[in-house]
Amino acid sequence: MTGSRERRRHAYENPRPEVQELVPHEARRILDLGCSSGALGAALHDRQGSEVVGVERDPVYAESARSRLHEVVEADVEELFAAPEAVAALGCFDCVVAADVLEHLRDPWSVTRVAASKLVRGGTAVISVPNVRYWETFRELGLRGRWPRRDEGIFDATHLRWFTLSDARELLGGAGLEPTEVRPLYRLRPADWRSERAGRRLAVGPLRPFLAFQYVIAARRRC
Repeated sequence: MTGSRERRRHAYENPRPEVQELVPHEARRILDLGCSSGALGAALHDRQGSEVVGVERDPVYAESARSRLHEVVEADVEELFAAPEAVAALGCFDCVVAADVLEHLRDPWSVTRVAASKLVRGGTAVISVPNVRYWETFRELGLRGRWPRRDEGIFDATHLRWFTLSDARELLGGAGLEPTEVRPLYRLRPADWRSERAGRRLAVGPLRPFLAFQYVIAARRRC
């Protein structure tokens, strides 16, 4: 395993219980965009017997996911979704998941629109995006005058797009998706999961958007 993958293991190779919580238990067929090693999809299959189809561009991750998911398409999601025949071959889904994927894309708006079109009527999309309105952004830009680049988190060096909660809502709305539940994940210190409790305790009133380092959102396809 490369050093880069080892550093990203916690962020990209875990079953994401906070995302699982917003996936409907009745979803029988799920599309997991950027499925990584398949940990999230495998957990959903174990929980509710769903057929999970993953899309993953990294060949090492894709190979790992194949042993855990019903099907894995090894492809760049933007290239895949730009090919009508390939999109049609995927079929329809009760739920589409994009967990920490959209911020890595050149055109997350187009990808979200295509993903929404693969949902059955009333189907659910679940996304998670880092919150660029987090307090650390103001410290780094306002006080230190720099944009940091890291291995994971809000300032992951591979991010191409950044979202606030309003941006995420607009992204979903433009794809014909109506947000039904928004769950902010609070953290006092971005790299320390142990600071979640302190973050939740302090996240009151006007401080809330500045202590949310990530949002997990469920949205339903409009009929």
